Amino acid sequence: QVQLVESGGGLVQAGGSLRLSCTASGSIFPLNVMGWYRQAPGKQRELVATITSGHTTNYADSVKGRFTISRDNAKNTVYLQMNSLKPDDTAVYYCNIVIRGHVYWGQGTQVTVSS
Repeated sequence: QVQLVESGGGLVQAGGSLRLSCTASGSIFPLNVMGWYRQAPGKQRELVATITSGHTTNYADSVKGRFTISRDNAKNTVYLQMNSLKPDDTAVYYCNIVIRGHVYWGQGTQVTVSS
């Protein structure tokens, strides 16, 4: 079993920055993909960014140039640096990890961007 714990959410003004962290524990196979998704009220959950254990990254167009995903394999931790935040970035942000086709999710952390 795998557990994910997120931290770093909060309230920030438009144009500000936040850094989210997510640490995985349990049966972690070295080859995996970690990612961040978000879900705004009344909307479907959407991809924000993913990163492989080899550090290959993928971003949603809406966050390219503003958000940076990174990871520390030794700590099984993924980070999301969010800069130039906009009110449209307001959502619950979820961390996930995909290991051998199995997907595990964190509990989510709220990010609120005020205008």
